[in-house]
Amino acid sequence: MTEAPDPEVVELATKIFDLARTGQTEALVAYVDAGVPADLTNDRGDSLVMLAAYHGHADAVRALLARGGEADRVNDRGQTPLAGAVFKGETEVIQVLLEAGADPAAGTPSAVDTARMFGKADLLELFGAH
Repeated sequence: MTEAPDPEVVELATKIFDLARTGQTEALVAYVDAGVPADLTNDRGDSLVMLAAYHGHADAVRALLARGGEADRVNDRGQTPLAGAVFKGETEVIQVLLEAGADPAAGTPSAVDTARMFGKADLLELFGAH
């Protein structure tokens, strides 16, 4: 039998995921610096990096990566933050992730596959340079 999660913990986690989604970098970093894992994931396996990347918050992505967040951590659907950023057309986030060593071939579909799917030749060229 599994114990129901503490409602206060769930409320705090929800708040932290919302900070990543909305790009509130300063508040998000304060929680991570206080001990929240930089790779905290939600019930779908989306990490804080994934949520910040998908919603276009390059500063939050950069800050999380600097604190140990993984650039290539896949969610429960096999997607990476880089593929999410490609899908959403978040150029600055793509640059931040690549600079942090994100692998354009990781995940399913990968960032390369996503760029091909949407005809983003400029990104395919960029990925080839990495």
